[in-house]
Amino acid sequence: MIPVSCIHEDDTPVKIPPTESAVLSPEVGGPAEQNQIWIQLSAQPANAMKSTPREAWDLGFYSGEDFRVILNSSLVMAVGKIKNAYNIDEVNAQTIGDMMNWVQVGNFQDNSQYVDNPNGEILTQTSGIAPIEANDNFNNVYLLNMGYKAYTGNTVPGSIYSIGEERGWKKIRILRTTGGYKIQYADLDQTTHQEFTITKDAEYNYQFFSIVKGALANIQPKKNSWDLCFTVFTNTILNPTNNLLTSYIFPDFVVTNTLGNVVAYEVTTAPGQGEAAYSRFKLQDVDATKFVLHEQRTIGSNWRTTTGSNGVEVYSNKFYVVKNSDGFYFKLRFLRMKNNEGYRGYPQFEYKAL
Repeated sequence: MIPVSCIHEDDTPVKIPPTESAVLSPEVGGPAEQNQIWIQLSAQPANAMKSTPREAWDLGFYSGEDFRVILNSSLVMAVGKIKNAYNIDEVNAQTIGDMMNWVQVGNFQDNSQYVDNPNGEILTQTSGIAPIEANDNFNNVYLLNMGYKAYTGNTVPGSIYSIGEERGWKKIRILRTTGGYKIQYADLDQTTHQEFTITKDAEYNYQFFSIVKGALANIQPKKNSWDLCFTVFTNTILNPTNNLLTSYIFPDFVVTNTLGNVVAYEVTTAPGQGEAAYSRFKLQDVDATKFVLHEQRTIGSNWRTTTGSNGVEVYSNKFYVVKNSDGFYFKLRFLRMKNNEGYRGYPQFEYKAL
């Protein structure tokens, strides 16, 4: 008689130890920064970064239990709800009034309501596109500012070129379907519209859609397979003239994958002590109370300056501590943001597993 074991095989996924250390140079595309670069610090090999064109997608459809939709912040997009509009075919340039003057980014008006909350907390934000309701009658038509293409002209050292030609306007309406969404979209003055159904995939934070191509786009890696993204970004700043938040364009931006439970905090040292402090920093020096929760901009643009005494440069007295979704800790510091000719859009950073 063959003995039978009652012990089940352990099928728990094994967490692979991260790369010990690496120096990476994300290819964002030079001064126009036309690419978004998705990085997993524990990747094998360390340089296995994913690059996607900023123009490859327009909207991201959340794959979790909630029904939420994000804008492509890297294209400087904006969106405004059209009051009392529920039939997309009846909306045109005449019916929206002066909305095109307000649904903008970077005009130093009270416009933060027309962009996603830049902290990345999609489930609680009150700006951008509202939660998609189960009752179709509650889902408005929106005016969508498609933002700007990536710049393709001549560049000069030291300058940045985040925007190119305007991409125009669309009208959209988004509904729920079983397991996903249905988007209706058209040019502003069209009297008919196109539709596309998007199915959620729980392995990803979002499913991405290109209105321009009328198709899904493969953008982010799986939700626990990336930690950082280098990108152009729509942030908000305080407008000193009215003390209100206004949206603004930020190049050289780094977001953390908060939906994938990635957290980080910044370490600032005395001038001239940054490299030594980074070298000495060990696992026992990690202060878990300093990790910034619910905020994808912890690194953001804080790693560089454009107004220092030496012009555009990396802060040499700052580094970052990052905890990824598998619970591994890393220290990370930036080495450059320009190439040898002085052109921006050539970042480099080093990191080490703790």
